[in-house]
Amino acid sequence: MVAMAVAWCAALPAAADSGHDHGDAPTATVADGPRRLPDGSVFLPKPAQRQWQLRTLPVVQEPLARSHELAGRVVMDPNAGGKVQALAAGRLEPGPKGFPHVGQAVRRGEVLAHVQPASGAIERSAQVAQVAELRAAKGLADKRLERLRALSETVPRKEIEALESESAGLSARIAALGGGLSGRDALVSPVDGVIASSNAVAGQVVDARELVFEVVDPRRLRIEALAYDPAVARDVAGAAIAVNGAQVPLAFLGAARSLREQALPMLFAASGSAVAGLAVGQPVAVFVRGRATVQGLRVPADAVVRNPANQPVVWIKTAPEAFAPRVVTLEPLDGATVAVTSGLAGGDRVVTRAAALLNQIR
Repeated sequence: MVAMAVAWCAALPAAADSGHDHGDAPTATVADGPRRLPDGSVFLPKPAQRQWQLRTLPVVQEPLARSHELAGRVVMDPNAGGKVQALAAGRLEPGPKGFPHVGQAVRRGEVLAHVQPASGAIERSAQVAQVAELRAAKGLADKRLERLRALSETVPRKEIEALESESAGLSARIAALGGGLSGRDALVSPVDGVIASSNAVAGQVVDARELVFEVVDPRRLRIEALAYDPAVARDVAGAAIAVNGAQVPLAFLGAARSLREQALPMLFAASGSAVAGLAVGQPVAVFVRGRATVQGLRVPADAVVRNPANQPVVWIKTAPEAFAPRVVTLEPLDGATVAVTSGLAGGDRVVTRAAALLNQIR
């Protein structure tokens, strides 16, 4: 930045005037520091280049795949993520380990919470009365069965078996109704992954089909991009996104056959540790590479800066301590690099690091 250049200049020993002689100390003037020359180029001494860690890279003319930059967002992979919803209305209760927090790793089948079903007073009293009737009927059936077993030598076997079956059926009905009165609905994780979102609070009342948790595998995500030109979806040779300055390749899965807000949704798969830092719903720029090529020079995206007229500029090294700006025409490639179609020539040494600092020297 300019402040760094000024600080470097201030660190140089100043020349003494005629009234203040300091002996044989070396003298330097501001002409030895970074400065903008009248023709727009910049003089940058070697010490400042080393301090800024300035780097250059020669570029060559080559055929580059023509790319399109599309607006996209991160979505959940349905095979590596899922939603945990309540099947019935009720009150939330914590699981064996309490309510999981966002970012916590969970395993498939792990109980995350319980839902205590909610029922009205009239409905509950009717169930209690029905259970009481069934228990009374079972008591009578058990006594009859006991008497018939005592007379098993004179009573047909089929009557004893019928009473045994009736008693077992009454026991099953009592157990089913008792489970409905006191049973809880367990909310389990559908996949291995981490908790992406949690809406659970102790004592919270939820409705049926209400979303409680979202579980995703951060290493397996999908990217949805919107193409306003259907020709882009028909000519896909590759795609990538830029994550923390690194290029992450995408696998094209397919394009929809119906428009959404006048755009055609396209779906890509992303996997690996590089995408683990992305969040579901996060907007990203998707660079779709077509089969057509264009002659240009591959330049890192960090090497492109803006001049006072807001034009894209690339700085090239013209001498060991001299750098000149070049207004260029760009086309996107993959997020990490761009294609310069005009303004540069093969063999030019482009400033790839500290270009922003160089551009601020006045």
